[in-house]
Amino acid sequence: MKNRIVFWGKNENSEKLLLALELLAEEGKVNVISFPEALVSEEFNQTLTKDWRDGKTVDFPEGFTSTLVELTVTGSILPAGITAEKMDLVTRAQAEWNFSILSSRLFRSYQSELNEFKDKVERALNFDKNMWDELKSFWDRVQEQARDKSLFREHSEHLRQETNELFGKLKELRGKLDEEFDRTSKTLYEDIVAKLGDIENKVREGIRLQPLFDELKDIQKKIREVKLNRDHRNKIWDKLDATFKVLKEKRFGPETADDNNPLVRIQKRYEGLMAAIDKMESSVGRDIEELNFQNGKVNTSFGQLEAQIRQAKVAMVEERVRSKKEKLTEMYATKSELDRKMEQLQEKEKRKADEMLKEDAKKAAQEKIANEIAAANAAREKAKGEKESLFDAATSILGDSITDMVDTVKAVAEVVEDRIEDKIDEIKEIWKDKKEEESVKEEETGKKEDEEKKD
Repeated sequence: MKNRIVFWGKNENSEKLLLALELLAEEGKVNVISFPEALVSEEFNQTLTKDWRDGKTVDFPEGFTSTLVELTVTGSILPAGITAEKMDLVTRAQAEWNFSILSSRLFRSYQSELNEFKDKVERALNFDKNMWDELKSFWDRVQEQARDKSLFREHSEHLRQETNELFGKLKELRGKLDEEFDRTSKTLYEDIVAKLGDIENKVREGIRLQPLFDELKDIQKKIREVKLNRDHRNKIWDKLDATFKVLKEKRFGPETADDNNPLVRIQKRYEGLMAAIDKMESSVGRDIEELNFQNGKVNTSFGQLEAQIRQAKVAMVEERVRSKKEKLTEMYATKSELDRKMEQLQEKEKRKADEMLKEDAKKAAQEKIANEIAAANAAREKAKGEKESLFDAATSILGDSITDMVDTVKAVAEVVEDRIEDKIDEIKEIWKDKKEEESVKEEETGKKEDEEKKD
């Protein structure tokens, strides 16, 4: 959570301003610094957006104005007449900053109470059961706020450390609790690591993968629920990530050249988007559950300060839910667009495959016809040198070839289009001319034989 934000806005005269807001947590106020557009260079804009927002000191050009605004839950943190181009950024920061201030107040309240415990423990000569019970009751309240995330992590960690020191002085009970926690964490860690090892072995053995994916998801859920120390938790997350990677490589294979295929790229993007949608929906569901929980706790809070911090947290969670739902709407729109693109690409792939089949069939038919024609020509040349009549020779040698060729042409006529039909007609004309030529020669031969008989 940043204490500084930078964005563009306008004043009451619709003049563009660069606005820089800084939370003054100790005072409970917001310092609103405005720069007229004429003062803002690209370099200064980048410096303010990056360096100043990250907490670094930046020299401001002359001509800026600074206004302190009281930070409240309902009132605006912008001066009168000033508007932001992205109001959701301002409302989100306001909700987070209100929570930040109230959380800090709660921390200081707990710190003051803890200081009183320190005085009592330092004066105590012997273990006091009542003091132990009081300290335990105090720590229970701190833990409840930490679990509800009403305290910043560094604050809850600070209270935990100091409380641990007090518990250590009271019969070193803190040390015993830590040892018990570590033992429990180690047992859980070893159990989960063994399960992950079994899953990897099953992957290598070729067992069906979907049940293994489901088992991994169950383990992932369990890790979030069980109590582990930081070292064990980090090691388990690393091991879980590695096991997921092994499973995915087994299921989908390593990265290949298919990534150059537009359809494959969109399908992978679609899968990633659906996973993101699933995570976002789960996140919204958790936020709504937390919202319902916080609303139910407002009236049962321990003191006015806790009630205020719960109300601030409700506002922060409501803003978070609204923002996530907007992102979900954008994700659903992207999903619809990807569905449309995948449908178009799949249709295009289908047409391309049909065209390739058609072209292959056409080439095969053309090649076969060419071979048949070559065979027919070779047979005709061979027939010229034989003694038997050209008509009988052509009939005996070419007849079967021509018949097969015509049958072949008819079989592929629909694929090779009109050119094949033209070739069939040409061959038929050649055959017809040849028959007429042979008939003329037979008539001339007959006349010569008749004349010789008369002589």
